[in-house]
Amino acid sequence: MEEIVLNRLEMVRVFLAVVDCSSFREAANHLGTSPQKVTRAVQELERLMGESLFHRSTRQIRITDFGLGLAEEAKAAMDTFDQLFVRADRGGDSEVAGRVGLTAPHAIGKLYLARFLAQLRQDHPKLSIDLSLDDELTDSVVSRIDIGVRVGTVRDRRFIARTVASVPLVVVASPTLIARTGKPLSLVDLKAMPLSVLLDRKSGRGWPWIFPNDESFVPGQPDFTCDDPETELEMVLQGVVFAQMPLYLAEPHLSQGRLIEVMGDHAPQPLDLVLYRTRPGAAPRRIRLVYDFLLDKLSDQRLFPSDRKLGKP
Repeated sequence: MEEIVLNRLEMVRVFLAVVDCSSFREAANHLGTSPQKVTRAVQELERLMGESLFHRSTRQIRITDFGLGLAEEAKAAMDTFDQLFVRADRGGDSEVAGRVGLTAPHAIGKLYLARFLAQLRQDHPKLSIDLSLDDELTDSVVSRIDIGVRVGTVRDRRFIARTVASVPLVVVASPTLIARTGKPLSLVDLKAMPLSVLLDRKSGRGWPWIFPNDESFVPGQPDFTCDDPETELEMVLQGVVFAQMPLYLAEPHLSQGRLIEVMGDHAPQPLDLVLYRTRPGAAPRRIRLVYDFLLDKLSDQRLFPSDRKLGKP
């Protein structure tokens, strides 16, 4: 009987993974198993239910009406089931303890998260924080990531993502460089200036400079390239190049006159700053604590102001 109950429980988990991932192969990758095992589990659940759960074709699958209803009931049942295993972790007034895996872009991790998490650890010394800095979306399974911070869109439908702030992009240079070259007034002018390119650490390709109306370019002959935002910022401060960067990197130097913003009338739409959890459903107390703490910190408008008039002093 225990084996039958376990098998049925696993069949439901597999079915919900397919619903979330929209393909058997993606569900198999998410669960760390083979597509064949996912297919067999869904087929067996369909046999037990006496109904088809998905319409299948060679290119795609689409959930049936019966499957939609079952998915709603199954998610509610699984959430209730998972609560059995987090009650002990809640622990009433007991101290929060255990590991929490985090990922964030390098600059945000260094500028903000290290300071925030040090404060959190003072209040909860038994928390073990494992922070991975990566400018690309980290493999949450391999790296054991519970919570992530990203600039831009988080497209993985398995994640519970929330936009917490806006991140304007600005084109900046030092006063000494602008004194030599003048201010660019158009994209044609800008492309003729000494420019920097920030490299994607994984692909080695340059991140594009982006502008309104989906216009973008990667400088063909950059005067400086590197894969670290803070090193790029230092080269801008030294008067070597113009660069496009997030406002949170440039703001301290803009306010003190060490940098000047240019091309403000060509500023693109701000990017989203997204905080996400990698696992749906009920979360252990330690993960909820860290997530809520970061949500409060990163939502602070003083940290990431969204109403700044770009291009204005």
